Amino acid sequence: MAEQDRAETGRVELLGLPAEEAERALAEHFNARGQRPYRVRQVRAWLYERDVLSFEEMTDLPTAERAALGERFALATPELVTTARSADGTAKHLWRMADGELVESVLIPAGDRLTLCMSSQAGCAMACVFCATGWSGYRRQLTTGEIVAQYRGSRRWARETAAGSITNLVFMGMGEPLMNRKAVFPALSLLNHSYGVGARRITVSTVGVVPGILELALRPEQFRLAVSLHAPNHELRQSIVPIERKHPIPELMAALREFEAAGGRRITFEYTMIEGVNDAPALAEELASLIGEFHAHVNLIPYNPIPGPDWRPSPPLRLRRFAEVLVERGIEATVREPRGRDIAAACGQLRAEHETKAPKPYLQLHRGDEGAAGSGAAD
Repeated sequence: MAEQDRAETGRVELLGLPAEEAERALAEHFNARGQRPYRVRQVRAWLYERDVLSFEEMTDLPTAERAALGERFALATPELVTTARSADGTAKHLWRMADGELVESVLIPAGDRLTLCMSSQAGCAMACVFCATGWSGYRRQLTTGEIVAQYRGSRRWARETAAGSITNLVFMGMGEPLMNRKAVFPALSLLNHSYGVGARRITVSTVGVVPGILELALRPEQFRLAVSLHAPNHELRQSIVPIERKHPIPELMAALREFEAAGGRRITFEYTMIEGVNDAPALAEELASLIGEFHAHVNLIPYNPIPGPDWRPSPPLRLRRFAEVLVERGIEATVREPRGRDIAAACGQLRAEHETKAPKPYLQLHRGDEGAAGSGAAD
């Protein structure tokens, strides 16, 4: 939206700017209007602490200054179209962007955690066969401001409804984050440095975009990584996750070695369990051999049925046996039950109904401090 605001209205999108650039632009603005420097601090507090939706809400600024800010700057403030609340506490938001695109985010409570699952694209081009977002197709990239706006809007909603404070962020919503690095990476910096979310509490999920993994490894912050693996060998994986044809497992594993070697960056492997497709105990043995070199955690997620494939989730005993094989081989594993099914909380479902995702522990074996709450599918 930042680019759109500049092109169509001449305004600068504040939420998409690095904090230092935003402060510099605000300082120049207020200086030109003969205002004191403390005005910048006032605006900063409204932006990064109070999550205002408009300049009119900045009530400690004179009316004339609020109007002048609105003439020069813009705030990415998507409309909250609907909120769906599950019996298990999950809350899913459907946001309408300025151009009408619909994007989803999900708040997942779990004990003392409140995890926000965020989207990075409108739709998704990865075409994973188990994913509702992938079946709906790709629309466009989200801007940095639109990504950050999901956090601000969700935090404001959580505060107003007494849902709690957001503790963790996972980029596991609509879209492939590492295919939108131009917007996602600045958003990571803003969320970490300006909004105060610890890097180890932010997880970026990918289906295996190797160049993005390597770029993320170069960053100084210790962001976590979740890899949607879903199969332990090339033949099976390419039938589930098409990007396997472009970045096959050996190339992906090499990139993950570099990521782990950067230090302090835990990897989570997401594995959607589909009955009769990828849930055989022999495949668990193969998976253990593949990822045994990493200090990693495996989330085993029962398939969340969507229109299309004639697939079913693996039954509980099958899930348990798969997890036991991994644990016997020294791999930390958690079997998770998708949450929010009563509100269409799997990515892409709420948007599809109008035109989130993190499950709670179901069976837990040797739990580690996984960086993400888990998901029905990392798109």
